[in-house]
Amino acid sequence: MSIYKRGETWWIQYTDPDGRRILQSAQTKIKQEAKELHDRLKADAWRVKNLGARVRHTWQEAVIRWIKESQHKNSLKTDIELLRWLDPFLNTRYLDEITVETVKTIKQAKLDSGVKSGTVNRVMALLRAILNKAEREWLWLDKAPYIKMMPNKTKRIRWLTHAEAAKLLKELPDHLSAMMRFSLATGLRESNVVNLQWSQLDMQRRCAWIHADEAKGKKSIAIPLNADALQVIREQIGKHSLSVFTYKGEPVTRANNHAWRKALKRAGIESFRWHDLRHTWASWHVQNGTPLNILKELGGWSDIQMVLKYAHLSADHLSEYAENASRKNSKSETNLLQCQKTAK
Repeated sequence: MSIYKRGETWWIQYTDPDGRRILQSAQTKIKQEAKELHDRLKADAWRVKNLGARVRHTWQEAVIRWIKESQHKNSLKTDIELLRWLDPFLNTRYLDEITVETVKTIKQAKLDSGVKSGTVNRVMALLRAILNKAEREWLWLDKAPYIKMMPNKTKRIRWLTHAEAAKLLKELPDHLSAMMRFSLATGLRESNVVNLQWSQLDMQRRCAWIHADEAKGKKSIAIPLNADALQVIREQIGKHSLSVFTYKGEPVTRANNHAWRKALKRAGIESFRWHDLRHTWASWHVQNGTPLNILKELGGWSDIQMVLKYAHLSADHLSEYAENASRKNSKSETNLLQCQKTAK
């Protein structure tokens, strides 16, 4: 085992009990700190080789393995950003040194940075996922620490009325107006609309499909096209050979842009995101009587729980029972009195 300097940072080189040559940064410019880490790693290696102790793994090793095994995740870029933020707190720590108190310190530091509880929970969820995997799959930990999420405030679903939607459509440039109309007709997410290609459409069968690698749930989605969606598609014919939605002859790369935000302001619509068009589509469906199980299939959700948040927008299935609590409905009371008289 040895330490050496590369630039201003000290590095450690050693061979682990499995015979692998390990080279890692001590992440310090101070030689004494690097030597202390070197000695600790050396002692651990001796215990593993001579006493049969479990190999101890560092947070850095876990991060590297997590990234390698998460190449398929759409959120990998976000994960990497969060891991960079976590690095100063955990860097060269062994996984078994990450305790409940360590987690509390990290949670408080994130809160002190001024972010909302949802952002804190994203950091905690990633930390929990890595430690749980280290325990259950990689067998690098005897027991992962308990990580408690912060309570999230329940937010109201933001959706547009038909009048608000019409007002916003008038303020949008033609290419964004077309994309908004298509979103309201299909409920597709922004990325699926932006990247839609002609090869994904079948006008005769009145359907489109989203490939598994483009779907959030990693499952292919079949999208029935109603009259509004078909009309939008017909208006795009001849504008581009591959992409459906274009701007000045080139494929659109983003919908939630400066022009979108300016149109919202002109229309007087506040606290509304492009993704809320999907909420609007779902809300209109429920208000018009679409059953939640059908909405789940139309929207490509993997879990019915994801659509229950729209249930309150329709009470048609409950209306026949509403009169049961009415004072005028005395049938039950009459029956009860008759039973009581019979019993006497």
